[in-house]
This record gives sequence, C-alpha cells and structure tokens, in this order.
Amino acid sequence: MGSVPAATPSVREIWRAQRADGPAAVLAIGTANPAHCVPQDEFPDFYFRATNSDHLTALKGKFKRVCK
Repeated sequence: MGSVPAATPSVREIWRAQRADGPAAVLAIGTANPAHCVPQDEFPDFYFRATNSDHLTALKGKFKRVCK
C-alpha cells in the first residue's frame, strides 16, 4: 500500500522555509499631486456622471450630504 516517504517535512520546516530570514522593506513610488483632482463638494456630481448613474437622484442627494 502507499506509504509516506521518509523525508516528509514537518509543518514547522515548511513554515520556516516560507519566511524571510531578516527584516522586510517596502519601496513605494508615487506622486503627491494627482493629475485629476476633484473638490469634495463637486465629487458627487462628478461620480454620478462618471458612472452614468444620474438617474439615482435619491442616492445622489444622500451622497451629497455625506460629502459636505
């Protein structure tokens, strides 16, 4: 019948193999000034136009109140 090979790694060995030995670092490159900036009071109108949702007037009113 099938037997387990003698060299089967333990869970701890697998865990250790998947981890780094030293500290990690993250390099992030971005821009501080976006090319497209929408003022907060104009955002609901912009969002509903961009998503073709102008027909949802009740939701648009609630969204405007949240953005105030």
